[in-house]
Amino acid sequence: MLDKKAKDKIIKKFKTHDTDTGSTQVQVALLTEEIKQLTEHLNMHKKDFSSRRGLIRKVAERRRLLNYLYREDEAAWEDIVKKLKLKTPKPEEEKTDIIEERDEAAKKEKKTKESEQDK
Repeated sequence: MLDKKAKDKIIKKFKTHDTDTGSTQVQVALLTEEIKQLTEHLNMHKKDFSSRRGLIRKVAERRRLLNYLYREDEAAWEDIVKKLKLKTPKPEEEKTDIIEERDEAAKKEKKTKESEQDK
């Protein structure tokens, strides 16, 4: 959990206008900092599965926010990814990779079924 000073510092750095406290960019930046802290905690406490579940939820939430930002404003997405030094593929590339992997798996499964039927 972030303390108030750290949160205010992040909000000040990533806000899009003067009164901004909850834009997508700010939310992604806050989640990224929380993810970093949870990752450090889990490196020390490997069996803390409830915190691991929280980490997974935060990562998924950040992914959803980044996908939304990419759809709405690709330039802002690129900017936040560079500022936070995230290693995320563009959402389009990610989907095509998943589809290709699924198609390859289906072809392999089909071949194995055909070879079993030939026997």
